[in-house]
Amino acid sequence: MKWGEQLLFREKVHQQYPDLWSLKIVRKRLPFILKYLRDGEAVLEIGAFDRKLGERIKKYCPRIQYKSMDIDPTYSHDYASLEEIEETFDMILLFEVIEHLNREKGRELARKICELLKPRGRVILTTPNVYTPGQYWKDVSHETPYHYEEFGGLFLSEGFESIEIYRLSSEPLLKYFFRVYLFSPLFHFLGIDFTKSILLMARKG
Repeated sequence: MKWGEQLLFREKVHQQYPDLWSLKIVRKRLPFILKYLRDGEAVLEIGAFDRKLGERIKKYCPRIQYKSMDIDPTYSHDYASLEEIEETFDMILLFEVIEHLNREKGRELARKICELLKPRGRVILTTPNVYTPGQYWKDVSHETPYHYEEFGGLFLSEGFESIEIYRLSSEPLLKYFFRVYLFSPLFHFLGIDFTKSILLMARKG
């Protein structure tokens, strides 16, 4: 995709979320997932590691059809690569994965996710918040930092109909309270944030 075309999708995101502070904060990812998931649906987790997230989801949605994919063979998974997958899903999850790919591979991933989703299917994913000092650079295997506008624009450009973007924080409540209500003016002044991740929910048309 040409830069000018990608810029148009970034502008769409900017119109919806004009600055970082317009992104609402989500405190925990599990309640957010459950908000968009119906029991009995098919779910794929990419980069599932130990599959514990699937176990946690099944406590609330025991009839979901959970499948996992990970290139790391340490744990047993349903798939070792996206190319193996021939079924489609209602929801796809991937957390702190896309930043480990270069820009073109990240675009291919977004396109493949769209192909693997059923009509009106949802993808929920996160990437490190580049506004939070040190959050992206703490892992040497990271290849591509995503500003939230670029993040949302990528998925809009690859066939998704709508997006929602949030800041994700899983800090203890007391620390969260101090940072949100006491130090927020300082963060605004410095142009930095404290939330660890940007969370995106994109829906296929």
